[in-house]
Amino acid sequence: MPARPVRYDPLDAATLADPYPVLAALRTQAPAVWHDGMECWLITRYADCVRVLRDHTRFARDPRRLGRTVPDASLSVQVLDPPHQAPARSLFMTALHQQDLPALQQRTFESAASRLAALTGEPSWEAMRELAQPIALAAIADLLGVTPPPVEEWVQVSDTIMRSMDGGLDPGLIEPGRRARQQLSYLVASWFTTTGRPTGLLGHVRAGTENAGPEHAAYAIHTARVMFQGGYSTLTAAIGNLLDTLARRPDVLTALRERPGLVPLAVDELVRFDGPVQGTTRLAAVDLSIGDVAVRRGEKVTVLFAAANRDPDAFTTPNALVLDRSPNRHLGYGWGTHACLGTVMAQRVLTALVEALLDTGQVLRPAGPARRRRTATMRTFAHLPLSLQP
Repeated sequence: MPARPVRYDPLDAATLADPYPVLAALRTQAPAVWHDGMECWLITRYADCVRVLRDHTRFARDPRRLGRTVPDASLSVQVLDPPHQAPARSLFMTALHQQDLPALQQRTFESAASRLAALTGEPSWEAMRELAQPIALAAIADLLGVTPPPVEEWVQVSDTIMRSMDGGLDPGLIEPGRRARQQLSYLVASWFTTTGRPTGLLGHVRAGTENAGPEHAAYAIHTARVMFQGGYSTLTAAIGNLLDTLARRPDVLTALRERPGLVPLAVDELVRFDGPVQGTTRLAAVDLSIGDVAVRRGEKVTVLFAAANRDPDAFTTPNALVLDRSPNRHLGYGWGTHACLGTVMAQRVLTALVEALLDTGQVLRPAGPARRRRTATMRTFAHLPLSLQP
């Protein structure tokens, strides 16, 4: 008798709480599993995921390669495929390499330390509001060289955009997401029209597009929009997941106090263990096969990072938190030319936060029931009550 197909509902309460058992079941079922609700092939094995992400010839990020239309405002580094992506990506990567990331890390450490000091002694505090959201917003604005919008206002805009990414599962999310993206577009456009000497990463980008044609200038603005929103939402989710793991595993902070040199490796492992971004989608540009599964041209292929990061064929003891795991080529921030542009910055921010936690001399503890946000694309918290205890 053939095995029963694995039922995968990314918005199911049990899956939101712990997606890893069902992802493991999918991984053992087949190299590619068709999902009727999402209308795509799910790819869960690490090697297959990397092959899809590397192969820009057979797997398209840009829907225009399949004859589909894409609004001009959506064309950014994250949508364009090589080689068309190269000029815009090179511009942003060059600007990123010119930033003083150690200084950004130090400012993040000081901010986190100040916030943690204010929370010490409180019986309970909401970690997303008190730590994740303000730290993430300050860090991405610092990197770009812009003044951040008020946290409360920005959280509403960003959350609406993030929820709309699941519009395929809930069409009612699409229109609010469109309006929120319009608000974001106005904000980012203002950064490119502000007079005076530009600073930060966007200062270098603006200087690099002064003599560029209108198409490349537009790509730069759209990429800045994606980098600001995507960087904020991914970093917020990563901070929340990291704090949750540390609260449920107080032995981790104890171990890192004994071996503080492990913090960078531990941060990388924490992202692998429970990462923020759940997956990404490509279009089959030709008829092809993934293992013994035939995929037709034009069909969607969704690479599930969270499943790949727990693949025993890629990671020894994948369900264990191994603080000194190295090498650790996880997919927590994606892979290849479409990976998160701010990966290095994110690692520095998370490292600064962990170091600030170590300096408190205390451990994190859960302080009430946590609640996951009901999103399939991003694994994050809506409510995460924690406390610091001796």
